[in-house]
Amino acid sequence: MDNKLTRFEAREQGFFLIFEMNFNTDNITDIVNSAEETRDMVFDEYAKELALGVFNTKDDLDEIIESHLKKGWTLKRISKASLSILRLALYEMTYVDSVPSSVAINEAVELAKKYTIDESKFINGILGAISREEK
Repeated sequence: MDNKLTRFEAREQGFFLIFEMNFNTDNITDIVNSAEETRDMVFDEYAKELALGVFNTKDDLDEIIESHLKKGWTLKRISKASLSILRLALYEMTYVDSVPSSVAINEAVELAKKYTIDESKFINGILGAISREEK
């Protein structure tokens, strides 16, 4: 790939891969390879790092997300796009030292504005609560 992606564009690619995990039981490496082969896509290394990280820590991430949902809510009630964004941002907040939580949250909100129907406030609320708890 000749053009270097912005960090947001790499996150966006990571989101696409993480979103696809909702519908595909393959491991993330197979998902990436399939997308690159069949759709002529080339993924940024950071996008692949995010997707692999989420793939490897999904159960832990989901447990944290679920613990911050309102009573009676489960992960199944969250749209697949929003859940993918939450997982991506939470992975960055928890495991990527070079990304401040505020940046991960802001980028997640931007992804939500672009790829969900009015769920950015929900995503901001969940991630904000997790961030405040971290401190």
